[in-house]
Amino acid sequence: MTVQDTLVDTSAPATSIAYQFLDDADVIAFARLHVADQYPAFAQAAALQVEEIGDGNINYVYRVCTPDRLASVIVKQGLPWVRIIGESWPLSLVRVRIEAETLAFEAECAADLVPALYHFDDARSAIVMEDIGDHRNLRHAFIEKAALPFLGEHMGRFLATTLYRSSDLALDAHDKKARVARFINPDQCKITEDLFFLDPFCDHERNSINPALRSDAEALWSDQQLKVEVAELKLRFLSTPEALLHGDLHAGSIFVREDSTKIIDPEFAFFGPAGFDIGSWMAGLWLAACAHTELEAGANKGYIEQLCAHAVTSWEAFATQYQAQAVTSIDASFAVAGVAERCLQRMLSDAIGYAGCELVRRTLGLAHVLELESISEEGARAKAERRALALGRELILQRHALSDMVVLDATIRRHLS
Repeated sequence: MTVQDTLVDTSAPATSIAYQFLDDADVIAFARLHVADQYPAFAQAAALQVEEIGDGNINYVYRVCTPDRLASVIVKQGLPWVRIIGESWPLSLVRVRIEAETLAFEAECAADLVPALYHFDDARSAIVMEDIGDHRNLRHAFIEKAALPFLGEHMGRFLATTLYRSSDLALDAHDKKARVARFINPDQCKITEDLFFLDPFCDHERNSINPALRSDAEALWSDQQLKVEVAELKLRFLSTPEALLHGDLHAGSIFVREDSTKIIDPEFAFFGPAGFDIGSWMAGLWLAACAHTELEAGANKGYIEQLCAHAVTSWEAFATQYQAQAVTSIDASFAVAGVAERCLQRMLSDAIGYAGCELVRRTLGLAHVLELESISEEGARAKAERRALALGRELILQRHALSDMVVLDATIRRHLS
């Protein structure tokens, strides 16, 4: 069925879609129907209510719960366009299937680190999944300086298992190629290609720049050496189907408790360079660290230390577990001693470069981060943003020279001091 086939009337406004939930009762009925086996307490609840949650920019996201919230699920429904804009910005509904199948794959790799997927309904472009409302968004946890002792290990394990088990080291060649084709996600990738690699490196109308940072931005836009390196990173993003990526692994896609981590929203998933996910994740830690140099009118040195330590722990856990899996490769070529180490070196270089792009785009591009935006005084915010910008530039330019985590960590700390 095509997107056009789902429309009630092709001349109707962008809210008239045949499969869209009609009202709260429709959402409740859908949720009840599809969790009966996995979650009988919810399916048998006498009374249920619906709350619309999330930012509502692209999809509809509902919490369906009992009045006391002791039983609840999340229902997420996609639209064939960006919800807040309408039909002028179309988006393929393939992304909803890709999100559901990625969640299922991630659960095979690390079930405790993702919400449970209860059901995917292709005809209604809707997913029913576990409600992780007892967790909070990592961005808020960062601002509140939450102690998260397991965060680095959890993220390293998530990356090691998902990136290895979707790679050529773990999969039969035919299986891998079939998966690459199934996870082609051009609309979502195009968003990343523009917002990550294009807009922040030129004077684009979509950019959002602190006026105090204007001269820094103009200097970066004229840096031809930097643009060549970014172009190389973009080419790898476009042409390297190394592993199944989450594709949007920033702090806003991660929910936490002190003892638990949950990664959500893999609707940008596709097969790309493994270092992209690793770099996106580590850049989130370093962006928060840059913010904490100026939050509360002074550096929060103890928390900055924790954030840096999370990055080191993430990489160490990732590398250790990736190597341990690699010796079991089904292809004898890849089980040879030294192959995994060579892969890790390349992934680290890529990760450093993609982390640099993330730092730049969250400073100059369309989508900023709450941690930096929470600095109320414009001058102080500009100081923190300038750190992020300078760090991002150095990471992009020096990604091959920063040969191990010790050298990289020292570089990060120099920018934060």
